[in-house]
Amino acid sequence: MPDRLPAQRAPELRPEWGEVLTRDEYKRDFRERDAIVRGRDSWKLERRQHFEEQGSPSWEAARRGDWREALRLLEGRREALREIGREDEERQSFFHRVRVVEQPLTTYLQWELHSLRIRAECGERIRIVGAAMLADSEEFDQLPEIVILGGRTLYQVRYSEKGIPVGAVRYTDPDLVRRWENYITDLHGAGEDVLAYVDREVAHLLPPA
Repeated sequence: MPDRLPAQRAPELRPEWGEVLTRDEYKRDFRERDAIVRGRDSWKLERRQHFEEQGSPSWEAARRGDWREALRLLEGRREALREIGREDEERQSFFHRVRVVEQPLTTYLQWELHSLRIRAECGERIRIVGAAMLADSEEFDQLPEIVILGGRTLYQVRYSEKGIPVGAVRYTDPDLVRRWENYITDLHGAGEDVLAYVDREVAHLLPPA
């Protein structure tokens, strides 16, 4: 992986440019807008190194130290993920994810990278970038968590300090969405395939303490 993204800073993003959504409003709005996307890809930028996954039995198992059960439960999601992949093929709308990784890995990230490996094997297009690649864009603050649906809607997903989702800010200005989509697309292109990354950096690790 390159150390820096060539000659491009992340676009500016201010909360007052968008509309604040509660967690329930965000989930509902996302479902409705995602359902009508056809023929356009969607993008996600994951920057935080820890989240508290809500409603994930696998993450709950990892948190209580049952690593074998956590991985078993991840494997059990393969068929559901394959079905999502088949739906994406029918809609010709594919989900691309950029996952920023810092070393040493947090417990959450070690767990999530196993999850992302399975997602990639089921069709999701996932690339890994090191935090150093973002240095030009993070001079003053860490990049936000971003989801872009079908080139038309951008969500800045909001979390508590502990990593619990609390909602999002929705943006629909076409120029703003386009500039962020271009930035994430460039990151994705400069990153490393998640399967190669996990094989080299994660697969051999002992279960987290």
